[in-house]
Amino acid sequence: MTADRPLRADARRNRAKVLEAAETVFATRGTGASTEEIAQAAGVGIGTVFRHFPTKEALLEAVFLSRLDRLAAQLRAAADQPDPGRAFREQIALAVDASPAKNAIADALAAAGVELDAVKAGVGTGVRDALDLLLRRAQSAGAVRADLDVPTVMALLIGASYGVEAAGDDRGRRALVINVLLDGMSAG
Repeated sequence: MTADRPLRADARRNRAKVLEAAETVFATRGTGASTEEIAQAAGVGIGTVFRHFPTKEALLEAVFLSRLDRLAAQLRAAADQPDPGRAFREQIALAVDASPAKNAIADALAAAGVELDAVKAGVGTGVRDALDLLLRRAQSAGAVRADLDVPTVMALLIGASYGVEAAGDDRGRRALVINVLLDGMSAG
């Protein structure tokens, strides 16, 4: 099969099942989980996993990119909400709360020698553009500080992502980290 030829419908479904299972397994069991565990969770054979993702790093990379694609889509959809300030707060809170799992995948890829900047080049632009749109709309509504720009918000997100990671399973502490971040970005 060539890279240019589209996948059959059943192959697309299997690929999607493997990606979904991998994301769940990596989030619950960590990036050290085996491909066999992922195949079992997806309800497919190990050969199916390797047919779509020849290495575990390829699978981790696909999960990482899938998460970024989903984040970009969520940010774009949020920018169309009637209350952009509320949408901004919700999306930032969701992104920060989900970041420990993303960080674990990014760390595993980096440890495997994968250049993350190259991996996220195209998708990262989509995330930045969607965040920029949401940020500008929230600023226009007077809900977010006017002096913030996307690179600053992204730097704050990175810092907060490690803050919630340090909070571990303490939901109250994680929520406090997120609320302090959001309050600091608030226009009021």
